[in-house]
Amino acid sequence: MVSKNSPGSSLLDYPRPSVAVDTAVLTVAGGSVCVLLVRRAEDHQHGKWALPGTFLRERETLADAVLRCLREKAGISGRVPRQLQVFDEPERDDRGWVLSVAHVDVVPLAALEEALKSDGVRLASVSGEPELVGGLPYGHADIVAKAVEWLRAAYAEEPDPGALLAEPFTLKDLRGLHEAVAGAPLMRDTFRRFMEPKLQGTGQMSDRTRGRPSRLWVRGGELKV
Repeated sequence: MVSKNSPGSSLLDYPRPSVAVDTAVLTVAGGSVCVLLVRRAEDHQHGKWALPGTFLRERETLADAVLRCLREKAGISGRVPRQLQVFDEPERDDRGWVLSVAHVDVVPLAALEEALKSDGVRLASVSGEPELVGGLPYGHADIVAKAVEWLRAAYAEEPDPGALLAEPFTLKDLRGLHEAVAGAPLMRDTFRRFMEPKLQGTGQMSDRTRGRPSRLWVRGGELKV
């Protein structure tokens, strides 16, 4: 018998983990960052809320597995999630050794309306429902935390890089969105000075029923998330 430590041993002699993909679909609703959850139909953790996730099939790419999972479990299609991080803690999944290649996507609330009609799909506020989000199975709470960290870093640098706001928008609308993402108030003048050079004016004014009309803007650069 060939020893596993001998030069003639094969990679097949070593234990290999299962590979899963899990996707944190983020949006802003009710003034808070929310993550999309699906109710598990599988026997394991049946009925529990979790991120849309699936095991990688033989000869399937990660990107294809993510799209298949979002389509089949959440009714979402036409998206291009990006890889976030590999989560490889040995005890993260009580079914065995499972590596999760986590993905993230930022989706306008309006684009999720059809998916949310299902009783098996819901949004959870990352700040308003800590017990639910923190109690997700399979280490999904860690994935959500990392995804929100990534989202906040992106929104600290660019005006609405996830295109959550419909264009055109006012600076007040933009600041309100960024405050929801940051989870904290932002100084109005500081925000304006930082973001205005990254925007393009439309030359139009908002049609306010109350208060003075405001200038309307569109995002001026290439989307980064």
